[in-house]
Amino acid sequence: MTPVELSRTVLCAVRRAVDDGELSVVVPGQALVTAPGPGGCGDYATTIALQLARPAGQPPRRVAEVLRPYLLGASGVRDVVVTGPGFLNISLRRAEVSAALVGEILRAGTRYGHADGPTGQLVQLHAPHEVRAVVVMDAVARVLRSQGVLVRTSCAARPEPGWTEVLGARVDAYGTPDSPAPLDVNVRPVPAPVPATSDPAALDAVALGRDAGRWALLQPAAHDRPRIGDEHLSQREANPLFRVRYAHARVRALGRNAADLGFAARPGDLDIPEAEVEAEDSRGAEGARGAAGSPQGVGAARVRELEAALADHPRVLAAVAAQRAPDRLARHLVAVADAVVPLFPAVLPRGEEKPLAAHRARLALAEAAGTVLAGGLSLLGIDAPDHL
Repeated sequence: MTPVELSRTVLCAVRRAVDDGELSVVVPGQALVTAPGPGGCGDYATTIALQLARPAGQPPRRVAEVLRPYLLGASGVRDVVVTGPGFLNISLRRAEVSAALVGEILRAGTRYGHADGPTGQLVQLHAPHEVRAVVVMDAVARVLRSQGVLVRTSCAARPEPGWTEVLGARVDAYGTPDSPAPLDVNVRPVPAPVPATSDPAALDAVALGRDAGRWALLQPAAHDRPRIGDEHLSQREANPLFRVRYAHARVRALGRNAADLGFAARPGDLDIPEAEVEAEDSRGAEGARGAAGSPQGVGAARVRELEAALADHPRVLAAVAAQRAPDRLARHLVAVADAVVPLFPAVLPRGEEKPLAAHRARLALAEAAGTVLAGGLSLLGIDAPDHL
């Protein structure tokens, strides 16, 4: 069940409560469904009871208690808890949560999280003649376009050949016109350091090549000075770019290995015992992480961490576009990569074991993570290799 589907389920619960005479309100056009806030629990929370309290003439918590049994009777809902003044915290059955999310990602492909079409918004980005500003502007433009925004980019002077030919930064125009009005610089991160004899380890971003060079410039927040060194080329766990690309390549390798074994990805039940999910809800993620896991180590806490990161991808893209902060996308991709790696040993059958529905579902979840990694790297202008 996706957030959109859960929103419809909440409205259906309101409609049934109205039909049964439990509430006397006009059923609203939409119900906001978000992640639970502080003190909340479960997979999602809704403020629909607070929204309906005034027209219903009842306290919000009373409205929430009225709606609770209607939500509990809905397909895919495992539990509903009322917290605070009347927040409804909804826990879904894990198999349905995972299958719906994974299916949505695999259907959308690398466009998962993108806008359905143009919004009609037009944005002009103008950067100073500096390598980091130009590369950040290029990445911001890519993300804005993914959100349906029409973008035009310009630079105060003609970009250096290495910025466009090696780092792949695209600029629509350069120079600052005097009329009808001069363009104001609106992309101004802390500049990249210029290689100097004072720091022999410092390199020019162009020298790192497109992928490592862009990552070195984009990963730090705009107010932080990037370090341009050969650590971005290292194929070690300490290098975040390597972890992201490695995770993507491993996902692709798992798909090839599964094909050799005669099975393909199919969203479904990951075979996590319901008791383990309930134990996680009572102990919290950290407690469940240390508990005995389900078959082949596919623990509920780890799966939920990965699913949460994947479900958060559209919101991250929207935030990157709004704040013009591609570093947020870089950090998000690292989080997805780190969350999917523990799943890898459980994807393929072991020894003489035959492929089961759970293996197909785990492969589908891994491929969904690979899809998000590929789409995110593409928006940063970085290659997502199938082999590494």
